Amino acid sequence: MSAASPLHWLGFAVVVTVLLALDLGVFHRKPHAISFREAAGWSVFWISLALAFNAFVWVRFGHVAGQEFLAGYLIEQALSVDNVFVFLILFSTFAVPPELQHRLLFWGVAGAVLMRGVFVFAGVAAIHAFHGVLYIFAAILFVTGIKLLRAGEDEAHPEKNPLFRLFQRVVPSTSTWRGPAFFVRENGRWLATPLFSVLVLVELTDLMFAVDSIPAILAITHDPFIVLTSNVFAILGLRSLFFLLQGVIGKFHRLKAALAAVLLFVGAKMLLIDFVVVPIGLSLAVIAGLICAGIVASLWSPRREDAPTGGGS
Repeated sequence: MSAASPLHWLGFAVVVTVLLALDLGVFHRKPHAISFREAAGWSVFWISLALAFNAFVWVRFGHVAGQEFLAGYLIEQALSVDNVFVFLILFSTFAVPPELQHRLLFWGVAGAVLMRGVFVFAGVAAIHAFHGVLYIFAAILFVTGIKLLRAGEDEAHPEKNPLFRLFQRVVPSTSTWRGPAFFVRENGRWLATPLFSVLVLVELTDLMFAVDSIPAILAITHDPFIVLTSNVFAILGLRSLFFLLQGVIGKFHRLKAALAAVLLFVGAKMLLIDFVVVPIGLSLAVIAGLICAGIVASLWSPRREDAPTGGGS
């Protein structure tokens, strides 16, 4: 059970709603391409906000809850880098105009927040109803970790998702972009624009990532308030993370292996929960260490095509 009161849940919901409303209604009212500088500023803002909330959790609910929130946030932030890889492929495949990418990700994040809420409460309820579901979650994490280790760089094809193909066959759509509109009315009927089609694909992609990320955080804590808030704060920063990393994401080629190691670690932690209790402080240190190792290894040993070339003029 969660130590959070209904007032805590209400306060969190209000804060997230206000932040999203200000984001789209005030700061990004006019569609425009997001610069690196703007993305960096928003990244600092979202990370600072998450850390401030982490401090609140630490003070209000104790150091264990604070460490659990931080561990969950780090896991989701690390897994978000994999989202960035897929979004880059997605936006390139459908040639999404730069000025529409933020709007697309905004509504993608709003949908993701709602879906994660459903996943979190369903996951926690399943654990309380049937303890054996922990082993199912552990298996999911193991399979995903192994897939990440074996995955090639060009294996992601989100546009081939069967549900997305079904959507394209069922929903009448235009073939050309119509600015920021998701639907347009032509010849007496409503048509979905390519922007809405890609939004559907973004939501389907997040749905698949949620299957991995929620069990990973449930391996850290079963408190739905900690699981959901750490997840949501990481998701809120996903848009700025995308625009911040889109030009340099290829340089972090070792990070997939680090993410795989994180998933395998938390999978093992969940699998052995009835036999070995891993202190949350140790879990946090291992997760942070693996992520940092992936970043350092990527920068220390760049791929041949990323390595600086010498030579004179």
